[in-house]
Amino acid sequence: MAGKKRLDLLLVERGLVSTRSRARAAIMAGQVLVDNQVVDKAGALVPDSAQVELKGGDLPFVSRGGLKLAKAIKEFGIDLRGRKVLDIGASTGGFTDCCLQAGAALVYAVDVGYGQLAWSLRTNPAVVNLERTNVRYLSREQLTRGLPDFACIDVSFISLRLVLPVVAELLAEPGEVVMLIKPQFEAGREQVGKGGVVRDAKIHRQVLAGVLAKAEELGFVLWHLDFSPVQGPHGNIEYLAHGFFRGPAREFAPPSPEYTVKKAHEYFAQNR
Repeated sequence: MAGKKRLDLLLVERGLVSTRSRARAAIMAGQVLVDNQVVDKAGALVPDSAQVELKGGDLPFVSRGGLKLAKAIKEFGIDLRGRKVLDIGASTGGFTDCCLQAGAALVYAVDVGYGQLAWSLRTNPAVVNLERTNVRYLSREQLTRGLPDFACIDVSFISLRLVLPVVAELLAEPGEVVMLIKPQFEAGREQVGKGGVVRDAKIHRQVLAGVLAKAEELGFVLWHLDFSPVQGPHGNIEYLAHGFFRGPAREFAPPSPEYTVKKAHEYFAQNR
């Protein structure tokens, strides 16, 4: 009888991806087909004889950050076709690339750094490169090709509590947002462990509750909450929150921080 192996290990063994972390991210992003069926569990046991296919190659975006947003777009049912996007914390451009591949008409790529945006995006006429730009001081006047109605946020070394008020000012109404919540940059200094890692699930719950409360205070309405398929540096678990600014009324209760944190910690414990 044919043996079985974990899907993430099988991807690495067959040379479809370079590492298990990339395998897990691709699996959760819905990129992996087993016998022509999407399988989204990294720990799924797959027969050695199975046909395994990776859609889009090892990494379909200019950086692995695109895999994080790709999960949000897929799981939360976000339609970016023809839309204008504000990508805050663009860096190399993983989110920007993901948005363009999802059909966005225009992306403002905002980052405080310089020279990081991938050349393929820097030269793309659908991308407005706003490098050397601190989002806290970004104004509507700088968005010269029209206001965005979708924002995606992936920032480091600054709290989302400081970024969200600016986003509320810059979005066209109704606006939509996906934000990556990073406990290592939201928790108090005394709560961050060695190497900048926050492992305590209790702190994760506190961080999510605090950021989401601030968002709602500003007028954002949360629709979805999940964990990122890709861990941050040194193994930090990160979270994806999706909602609207002065948009449609919520049709259902979103997952609680407690449930989401529990699910995330269980997943990564099983898929080390």
